[in-house]
Amino acid sequence: MSRPATFVPPPGARAYSLRTARGEFAVVDTPVAEGVEPRGVALLLPGFTGSKEDFNPLHLPLAARGYRTVAVDGRGQHETDGPEDDESAYAQEELAKDVLAQAEAIATEPLHLLGHSLGGQISRAAVLIDHAPFRSLTLMASGPAHISASQRQRVQLLRDALAVMSMAQVWEAIQAMEAVPEDTDAGRIDGGLDNREDLRRRWLGNKPAQLLATGRQLCGEPDRVTELAAVPLPFHVLSGALDDTWPLALLDEMALRLSARRTVIEGAEHSPNTDQPLPTARAIADFWDDLPIL
Repeated sequence: MSRPATFVPPPGARAYSLRTARGEFAVVDTPVAEGVEPRGVALLLPGFTGSKEDFNPLHLPLAARGYRTVAVDGRGQHETDGPEDDESAYAQEELAKDVLAQAEAIATEPLHLLGHSLGGQISRAAVLIDHAPFRSLTLMASGPAHISASQRQRVQLLRDALAVMSMAQVWEAIQAMEAVPEDTDAGRIDGGLDNREDLRRRWLGNKPAQLLATGRQLCGEPDRVTELAAVPLPFHVLSGALDDTWPLALLDEMALRLSARRTVIEGAEHSPNTDQPLPTARAIADFWDDLPIL
């Protein structure tokens, strides 16, 4: 289902460590395309077991529409450091405060915020703490509360494995259990990239405590849509046409409760950013374009 994507930053992008008041975070920062009038800046947050590279297919299409995009590895995720064993460092409120620090470090103007899956729920938590740094919030394949029962089972299996195995051993076990072709997303709740060597390296870069803590969040997240609806921001709920992490009916209902724009990307599943990057980028930019320019 997903198109091949790469861990190599797109042409013109810069990969570096963003210094913030809460530490350094690995980012891929892509400027507006040459000759295009700048229209804004966006901060992109990946999902569980994902990374900033999941957004690589979106950077150039969004740059061509006038948007600088900064995709980030969260604390303890891929190339951003974090504690190995201290789960308290990855409490949702801590990760949300990291997002606020990232926004402050990236630009002086309010940013568009986009979160994929787990990243959407962390984005929501950040906006509920302080919405002032943001111009809009896009929730991509990210639902109102906890993940589906089948995905909760996957997360519990992962948590059980991490209790008795090393990260390398868990990776090998996942590959053996799934035994899937390289061009599928099976076995990865927020999968989308295809190169197995890069995926293994990314997996080994994750801190076990981060996976344990955020996995628990995904399984127990309460419905905070009513709180979010009270925030004076424009919202966009975007998903693929199929999603086994949050049923589409839940996403439709959430969009109604938020008075949000609702976009369904045909031919995409839980990772529209890699399944169908061009229509996904077009839908994101169309939403941003319809907002007043600051």
